[in-house]
Amino acid sequence: MMSRKNLLTSFTERKLTAVNSDPGSDLSPALERNRSRGAFGAITRSIDELAEKAQAAKEIESRLLEGAIVIELDPDTIDISFVSDRIGDDKETFEELVEAIRQRGQDSPILVRPHPGVIGRYMTVFGHRRARAAKVLGRPVKAVVKELDDRDHVIAQGQENSARADLSFIEKAVFAGNLECKGYDREIIMAALSVDKTVVSKMISVTKDI
Repeated sequence: MMSRKNLLTSFTERKLTAVNSDPGSDLSPALERNRSRGAFGAITRSIDELAEKAQAAKEIESRLLEGAIVIELDPDTIDISFVSDRIGDDKETFEELVEAIRQRGQDSPILVRPHPGVIGRYMTVFGHRRARAAKVLGRPVKAVVKELDDRDHVIAQGQENSARADLSFIEKAVFAGNLECKGYDREIIMAALSVDKTVVSKMISVTKDI
């Protein structure tokens, strides 16, 4: 009788141990290392992609501003672009930008054009968040003023903004939809967003479902 009881106790303990054990504890050290490498590799690739997009945006800005004279403007004289490329604004990210400019100053100038409808005012082509940050800080904003027509305006705005990591696919799609609503053809939208006709068609389709 004691023998059967001990056998039952031993069997029960083995069952409880199996149920409560960590399922990952049986993984071999090699498998654990591979899993860790995979997760680390994914994070590294994401960081590299963000860095590449940031660098691409800087290169586009440099090309558009090449040879231009940087001046200081009163942010109160600058209006936003006539076509929106963002859905709302991330308050936390904007506050970080304000703090960065407060501590280090404005790293790169914004691009504006003389306002096509109001003498003495300007319209943002790109860099509206930097202009807002300067206004919050009560300081002038560094800017380059270029004579641009509406077509060149939207192409410059689209190319610079679409290269940035913080602009989502939906925001790019909304920008494409806004351009089409304003009468711009697909060729200009393709040039502004640096994408092909198929991608533009998908973007326009997405905006119709929003």
